[in-house]
Amino acid sequence: MAMLAPLLNMTMIGPLPIEVFYLILVLAFVMLLFILFKRPIYETMFLAFCFSVVMTGKYNLFFKHLVFPATQSNLFYIIVSFLALAYILEKTKVVEKLIRIILAIFGGLPGGAGYVALFGSAALATMTGTGPGNVAATGVFTIPAMIKSGFSRELAATTEASCSMLGNQMGPGLNLVGFGILAGLYPAANYNLATFWIALWIVGGWLVVQRLITLIILCKREGVKPIPREERPRFREALKNGWDSLLLPLIILFPIIFSSQASGFIQARLGVDGEAAFSSIVLMFTVGVCTVYALITGRKKIAESEGAFNVKVVYNMFKNSLRTVVPVGATIYFAYAMSNVFKEVAMADAMQTWVTGLGLSKLGWTIVVVLFTGILGMVLPGSSQVALLGGAIISTGAAVGIDPFLVAAVMPAITGVMEGMTPPLALAMFTGMGIAKSEFWPTAKKQYIWVLGNIIATILLFMGILPIFIKG
Repeated sequence: MAMLAPLLNMTMIGPLPIEVFYLILVLAFVMLLFILFKRPIYETMFLAFCFSVVMTGKYNLFFKHLVFPATQSNLFYIIVSFLALAYILEKTKVVEKLIRIILAIFGGLPGGAGYVALFGSAALATMTGTGPGNVAATGVFTIPAMIKSGFSRELAATTEASCSMLGNQMGPGLNLVGFGILAGLYPAANYNLATFWIALWIVGGWLVVQRLITLIILCKREGVKPIPREERPRFREALKNGWDSLLLPLIILFPIIFSSQASGFIQARLGVDGEAAFSSIVLMFTVGVCTVYALITGRKKIAESEGAFNVKVVYNMFKNSLRTVVPVGATIYFAYAMSNVFKEVAMADAMQTWVTGLGLSKLGWTIVVVLFTGILGMVLPGSSQVALLGGAIISTGAAVGIDPFLVAAVMPAITGVMEGMTPPLALAMFTGMGIAKSEFWPTAKKQYIWVLGNIIATILLFMGILPIFIKG
């Protein structure tokens, strides 16, 4: 009875707290717009934000919540900056040079083209933060190579799609919105953004291991062969032509690792607020350095494709990047704004009290949440899931005894990652299918093998069986 006492003080609609009922209504609203009326996701998220304000009756706070991502948090600017960097990387062909080096190393192994897809996409993921975009950038090289070495078209498409979706876990994007939700729920914890980003990479590293195991098993079943010698670049030649591409991940990694591991040193000199500001500034600085470096090292490729390399050409590149940056940026912006509305009505607290009253164990919660988000991923983008459920997932995970820092770090793997690889939505899978020219149902059946592996890996992460080694 003591366990149910908090529930007795909550406003209930049937068996559900009113805050949970709000969540269900917004979820239904998003699904209606996105699935039935086929509206773009950024438009859907804006209308869902408006709907959440109307539903909760917080009209006087509409503009406060609307401008919150732009005025009270620098996360949005960091994300948009990295999205612009991803566009520049595509134009400078840095990824192509990196893949040729990986191809020279692993192409001679049975299934080597698949390893190129895995490690190439994982490397790109840390820089771009996109799943379908990774497929488009790397898949044009890796998928034909996989097919030539004996991969079925379905396996080639699903391998690239599953590996490319690591971008939603390890790169900048929606996962950083998860950090904003975490920091808002537990401000006293004073979480460090750089440390959180390292945790995202560690989780991504475990997902790389899971995909490597899956790939080895599937390649053995299909009898995949190495890439023919005449189609593999020589390592010395690939390294000579692309060594500068290897420096780019280091430029990104070093400042983030320094900000995370030297937080005590920085706090002693700048104070707690100064250390938090430094963590954000160093990320913005990193983006700028990476962009300048990519432009300098890729100036020949730019000149070949654009006819020249000058200030006007660079300006036009950034202007043209708006076509890809703005829709994604708008989606993330309104998702972040809507999560702030849910914070206003204390939805996370209500969900935590409700789940505690249900008496779920840590394992029970993990299985329910992973399967539930997996099912949602069949029809809803990860941005919608994080905006609608991010606070609830983190707070209820904490309620059953899981470190909220860990929950937030794994959350992209069960939302954004799963969304791009789980049919029928599976945008990354469809992108891979287009390159591989594979059929839907045979590809979908193969894709569910990768989905099952992702589910198992995330359950093991939530349970602490696969450690992330660091704490917030």
